[in-house]
Amino acid sequence: MAPGSWTGMLGAMIRLAEVGLRYAAPALTGQPGPVPDALRDLSCILPTGSFHWLLGPSGAGKSSLLALLHLALRPSRGELEIFGHRIRETPRAALPALRRRIGMVPQDSRLLPYLTVFDNVALPLRLAGVAEAQIRADVTEMLDWVGLATKTMTLPAALSGGEQQRAALARAVVARPALLLADEPTGNLDLPQARRVLALLREMHRLGTTIVVATHAATLIEEYPAPALYLQEGALIAHG
Repeated sequence: MAPGSWTGMLGAMIRLAEVGLRYAAPALTGQPGPVPDALRDLSCILPTGSFHWLLGPSGAGKSSLLALLHLALRPSRGELEIFGHRIRETPRAALPALRRRIGMVPQDSRLLPYLTVFDNVALPLRLAGVAEAQIRADVTEMLDWVGLATKTMTLPAALSGGEQQRAALARAVVARPALLLADEPTGNLDLPQARRVLALLREMHRLGTTIVVATHAATLIEEYPAPALYLQEGALIAHG
């Protein structure tokens, strides 16, 4: 499936209204005093087809916000709406179908070490029950797009860091998600490799995918100015 075929897809509209997240009740932590909120009173709207940087110091809550947007967690309070669904009110059984419309690129790639590059990228399609002939066509085209056409039968350990991250990106987008989340996708890469990953993200944005990228890479932010969400101590202190 060529990246160009994403054009015209229904994109993601994200709305947060006074969203808060607390990981554990005080009685469960074994620690005295109240448990601090991981996220506090977040309110913003991310339009369909937008690109946002997610910024803030370590511990600010960036990964927690990405976990909410990936539907790995539900808000402790407030309202999170994705694809028109109010997540706190959405039945748990309905969440996997929504999650299949969201791609996630983790910081450390998290490729399965015993699977080839091809099989790692094919995994989301196989889990979704896509026919094997279609999987072969889609994965082959996606690996060509990220510059890994010659690495299809290679195991992750034999890839460079940049190649592993591009394979993770291919896996995240092979099912054509409307929303792509990336958690420090260039954090372990040198600048040339980081720029290559960013170029792929920019191309996806150009084709209409809604993208949120958490990063500390000031150079990349300067090279690709875009609206930013800035978190500090779990609170959204800037948006724009």
